[in-house]
Amino acid sequence: MDNKFGFRDKVGYMLGDLANDFFFIFASSFLMVFYTKVLGIDTAIVGTLFLTARLVDAFTDITMGRIVDTMRPRKDGRFRPWIKWMSVPVAFAGLLLFVPWVAKLPMTARIVYIFVTYILWGSFCYTAVNIPYGSMASVITSDPIERGSLSTARSIGPAIAGILINVGVPLIVYMYDDNGNQVVLSNRFFAIACVFAVAAVICYLLCYRMTTERVELVKREKKHNGVWKTLSNMAQNRSLISIIVSAVVLLLSMLLTQSMNIYLFMDYFKSKEAMSVAGFLGTAATLVLAPFATKIIERFGKKEASTVAVLFASAIYFILYFMRVKNPWVFCVLIGLGNIGTGLFNLMVWAFITDIIDHQEVKTGERDDGTIYAAYSFARKLGQALAGGVGGWALALIGYVSSVAGETVVQTQEVVEKIYTVTTLVPAVCYLIVGLILALWYPLTRSRVLENSRVLKERRRESGKA
Repeated sequence: MDNKFGFRDKVGYMLGDLANDFFFIFASSFLMVFYTKVLGIDTAIVGTLFLTARLVDAFTDITMGRIVDTMRPRKDGRFRPWIKWMSVPVAFAGLLLFVPWVAKLPMTARIVYIFVTYILWGSFCYTAVNIPYGSMASVITSDPIERGSLSTARSIGPAIAGILINVGVPLIVYMYDDNGNQVVLSNRFFAIACVFAVAAVICYLLCYRMTTERVELVKREKKHNGVWKTLSNMAQNRSLISIIVSAVVLLLSMLLTQSMNIYLFMDYFKSKEAMSVAGFLGTAATLVLAPFATKIIERFGKKEASTVAVLFASAIYFILYFMRVKNPWVFCVLIGLGNIGTGLFNLMVWAFITDIIDHQEVKTGERDDGTIYAAYSFARKLGQALAGGVGGWALALIGYVSSVAGETVVQTQEVVEKIYTVTTLVPAVCYLIVGLILALWYPLTRSRVLENSRVLKERRRESGKA
């Protein structure tokens, strides 16, 4: 076994998700705006693109998971090499998403371009780095509490990226015209993407250098199960299925809220300053809660603490829906409170997956890190796609008018009121559903997680893999 797990691993692993989220959050929050307001593409087409890409992901995610599960480990591990290999391709593919000169092409060519580049980035390049990266958490350490601290460290990455993107980007890409309406500065999207591409490559390489794979596989007397047997075992894993359903609903809510908030602050509140503050509050709660997350896990358990946190967030959004807030700063304060609930859950969510991987191994004797993480990753991307798809379709249904060739369009009062309804009621209902799933369906309580860890440690001792 290599050097002891510690601060170096946590910082390195955090940098890996920071690298992922430079483009994941940027695309989640601003790609629909770029497509509709810069390229002038209809919102329904954008929604269809996001769902089409997820159909592709159904194959590429599971395929990548099987590749990392069955490949022969290299000197630097099974998962870490992929982070190094894919760092430049995924950053370059992300850069291609925000090329503003595509707006000069005929509409058919624009649509073809966004389909090709989005699927290249999300379904192939991002998958090839994110599946190994996420799977690696289960082999950096086997201790449940250390895995909780690793999940917390990982969650700091998107919090930092979220602050940079949700606070900084609106101030850079928007300006006011003479009538007080916000105008999109199209070329600045590409400049920001260039900066993010360079930063992502640097963070990926630091992640590769600073982390160590320590947990070795127990030697098997039989060949690894085939893909269909593995999928069958996973389908019977109640903990995996419940967390996947939770992930789809949670990501649908969070990302839909992120993307709709842009339209809410642009067209309802008409305040880019409040949009920037809301973006900061969306991630600040994660940073504030991070020092306490490991203690909360030790004291209450992941399932127990997350259930209460998500139900609290649901209550806040129901209050916002019924209040019909007109002041953007009051709205910011209340969503800041709601973010405390979702922030705590996000600090723990990745440790849920390592617990599920352990649970699967206890039940079946097979350790399918990559395949299980791939299934969860697909669920997250499905939630992302549904957020974009539902967001695009919702905007179309409520009568939102996309710009043509980047000109300013003022929405009707009826439309902006409906934007407020979608932005508050959908997360209220979704967070309620997630809280009920965690409370009533997800089975891995604090005591069950500790017992699974004890069983696996005993098995590794018996096999000589301490």
